[in-house]
Amino acid sequence: MRREAASGILLVAGSLAGVLVMLLHPTSHHLLSGEKTAQAAALNTMVHGLALAAVPAVFLGLLGLARRLGPSDLTTAALVVYGFGAVAVISAAVASGFVATPVAERTLAAEGSAREIYHGLLWYTGRLNQGFAQVHVVASSVAILLWAVAILKSGRMSRATGVAGAVVGAGVLLAFLSGRLRLDVHGFGIVTFAQSAWMAWLGALLFGEGGAGDRAGPRE
Repeated sequence: MRREAASGILLVAGSLAGVLVMLLHPTSHHLLSGEKTAQAAALNTMVHGLALAAVPAVFLGLLGLARRLGPSDLTTAALVVYGFGAVAVISAAVASGFVATPVAERTLAAEGSAREIYHGLLWYTGRLNQGFAQVHVVASSVAILLWAVAILKSGRMSRATGVAGAVVGAGVLLAFLSGRLRLDVHGFGIVTFAQSAWMAWLGALLFGEGGAGDRAGPRE
């Protein structure tokens, strides 16, 4: 299997995993409602574990994209910025899936002042999650803009993907910075769907057109 095809599979698989995570992601209400709490806790841990597995898959796929586009300052910058955002989203997933879950369970089991303390800890964990999620949204949007420019400049992939990347990157960035995009489950889901659709498209092209780069010229 050619490296481009493998990279394409990783991009598609990682992107679809991200979408699945947001479709199954329980809310804090599910964790604290007292109804089917054990199931909600198990689901919360599972989906965030899947999210953690998706991050390196997408990053490896983007390495393949960088090879297809050829070495340049733009592709290097795009990889670095996306990697920076990937560290942030990993931290957000750990906080939401592996810290908030047991704290929520302790909150339901506690009584009196102990319950208030756990509520405070759960609130603080939520703020950590939000902070990391904000860093990820900005960094990933900037990275997608850099990828889009690299695609348009290299001419090695469909220009439509470059234009679409510019729209996705700029659109998410403007919506977030203007305060119109809240990073709750639904808002972060919108970001994930938009970015994942674009990356899955790139992945499909890498998989289906593995020989196109050979015709375009030598690669590393």
